[in-house]
Amino acid sequence: MNIKTILLAALFAFAAANTFAQNIKPKYTRADTLRGMLTPLRTCYDVNFYHLDVKFDIAQKFISGSNLFKFTATQDFTKLQFDLFSNLAIQKVTYKGRELPYTREFNAVFVTFPQVIKSGSKDEFTVYYSGNPRVAVRAPWDGGVVFTTDSLGKPWVATACEGLGASVWWPNKDHLSDEPDSMAISISAPTGLKDVSNGRLRKVTDLKNGYTRFDWFVKNPINNYDVEANIGNYTHMEDSYAGEKGKLTLDYWVLPYNAEKAKIQFGKNVKPMLKAFEYWFGPYPFYEDGYKLVETPHLGMEHQSGVAYGNKYRNGYLGRDLSGTGIGLDWDFIVVHESGHEWFGNNITDKDVADMWIHEGFTNYSESLFVEQIKNKQAGQEYVHGTRRAIQNDSPIIGDYDVNKDGSGDMYYKGGNLLNMIRTIINDDAKWRDILRGLNKTFYHQTVTTPQIIGYINQQAGMDLTKVFDQYLRYKNIPVLEFRFEDGKPTCRWISDVNGFTMPVRVRIKGGEYQYIKPTTRFAPVAIDGLTKDNVEVDTFNYYIGVLVD
Repeated sequence: MNIKTILLAALFAFAAANTFAQNIKPKYTRADTLRGMLTPLRTCYDVNFYHLDVKFDIAQKFISGSNLFKFTATQDFTKLQFDLFSNLAIQKVTYKGRELPYTREFNAVFVTFPQVIKSGSKDEFTVYYSGNPRVAVRAPWDGGVVFTTDSLGKPWVATACEGLGASVWWPNKDHLSDEPDSMAISISAPTGLKDVSNGRLRKVTDLKNGYTRFDWFVKNPINNYDVEANIGNYTHMEDSYAGEKGKLTLDYWVLPYNAEKAKIQFGKNVKPMLKAFEYWFGPYPFYEDGYKLVETPHLGMEHQSGVAYGNKYRNGYLGRDLSGTGIGLDWDFIVVHESGHEWFGNNITDKDVADMWIHEGFTNYSESLFVEQIKNKQAGQEYVHGTRRAIQNDSPIIGDYDVNKDGSGDMYYKGGNLLNMIRTIINDDAKWRDILRGLNKTFYHQTVTTPQIIGYINQQAGMDLTKVFDQYLRYKNIPVLEFRFEDGKPTCRWISDVNGFTMPVRVRIKGGEYQYIKPTTRFAPVAIDGLTKDNVEVDTFNYYIGVLVD
């Protein structure tokens, strides 16, 4: 590949970094802090179990029900916080047969207990609530509840609330750091319709009042935005997959008139996806709860063990290839991407929304690994390289902590390209696979931080890549590799935001073999004999960097 002088864009970006505009921070409110911060009123209890029991009055776009909180006290306390959007009314909060006093501030609810809850004790309370939940205008990006109809005019309802928060439709501790160890989900829907939620269906009960209740149970920890209700005129198809942990049940819930399309599309995509991801990431993390695809009126969401699917049984992303290579038209984007989240997002979950790149960067990269598995490594790298066209370099990938604020949308494509660079730097595909599988084993069913993920990769790779991650995650600019040739002698350095930045990079004489060099932010000789201004070539295919040759 010829040298690409991406310099104008790169240098403009660095110039912008020195302006006052880049230092302007968003103004956060008390509501943002209540939603995003782990205060003692939240950390004082660890949720062990929820039983969510909700009735959907679809005609009135109205919900009513309760949620049981079972918890372990992590310290002595008399007051705690849970979360529920303020437009939903609380009928009562009960504890040991009596109603508890509570106050509300924005979308936070504060409950006071009649005596001290002792550290280490297990206890429980129940919240009863009702109201018209926020209707999603453009799910899944604009969260809430979708109330619509299928093409035959039958009711079709779905929940999608990533980012906005699960408390948009049910009361919970709405912070990603705390997941229940297991959960029961009971959804009552108008008789004649079916509900599909997470986990396994344990019971269906005709309530004799025009409603039918569907009782689902999730055996594994689950993050709150993954909890779903999908109500429609569903038909059910079954299959299974012989995976690393044995037989994995596959269940597909689709609209009846799409059953044949689903049989073909899911048949072509699901098992190759599972084979690829179990190879790279380790066993599917939720064998006990099975794997489901659920047809939804919105595009898709990584709802744990019940992936929401709305790609209309087409390959690509609604028939388009996001990489521009054509490779993305060989498989169903939503099946692959949203299922990739079962490992990164659902198995490994970030503690704070600011670290959402852990979900989206790795899952974007999983698309490349899937391509590699069904085609070859070159095709996988061409795919991830092609996604660069969507990178904006508009703001840092890591958002602001403690205010429920994620970072730039670059967490997807820039995140995927960053991980491909890390693989290139490590230069040992067997070790890279071990790292990806090791992440899912070490942090199995856990919530994590960015330093934990980077620290694990550093340890297993045997090199300190912290500054590389910092440049790509904490700054909007990409680093620029600058070459100077003085008296025919090549020198180079990195231009970066991170002090002391260093990153091994592949350089060669055109037509030759790549060699790794280790530039720093100070000019130093390049030990490649015969390298000149006219024949220097940098691996900008696998490295997302700027290059300047003086």
